[in-house]
Amino acid sequence: MRQWFNSGGDAGQAFPIYITVVGGLLFLALAYFAVGQAAATRSEAQTAADAAALAAALETRDQLADQWLANILEPDSWQEIFDGKAPVTSSCWRAHELAASNDASVTCQPDGLLGYTVVAETDETVGDTIVPGTEEQKASETAKAVIDARCSFELPVEEPDGDALPMLSCNGEDWNLDPDDPLNLPKPEDLFDVHLAD
Repeated sequence: MRQWFNSGGDAGQAFPIYITVVGGLLFLALAYFAVGQAAATRSEAQTAADAAALAAALETRDQLADQWLANILEPDSWQEIFDGKAPVTSSCWRAHELAASNDASVTCQPDGLLGYTVVAETDETVGDTIVPGTEEQKASETAKAVIDARCSFELPVEEPDGDALPMLSCNGEDWNLDPDDPLNLPKPEDLFDVHLAD
């Protein structure tokens, strides 16, 4: 019986296949790395946008709370303040400040009376990858933050006796307001909720 041994030939045929498979795996690894870099850059942009939008909204919330405190003896003006109709200035400067600390730049616009929409772009690019053009590609994401009044009250039908103020109910917590006891007055976070819009 004649046996044929051609192990050298088989190895020669397998080597190009091995190189092809290894090259393909390396390409896939680099492609996944590029996708990961892009995802990380987008995540940085979204973080910057979220933080910037919230910062602007929080600054406006504090201004509204100051307006309420300044007008605490005038309950007729409270509802306009809770509706965002008080004289406050745009807080987009806070969005720019927060974005800079997150290595991004933003465009910021008031969104109605009680909200801000921010578009953040990363300062850093995705970087060099196997995907052409990523070395100059930056990530851009959008976020919107809104301010919601947490409180309600009822004005008396008739003129109240003395300097009594309406009871303020804020998310189930009732406040008997005493302007002479400022430490026991609602804080900005009691009066308004600030959150990212879905």
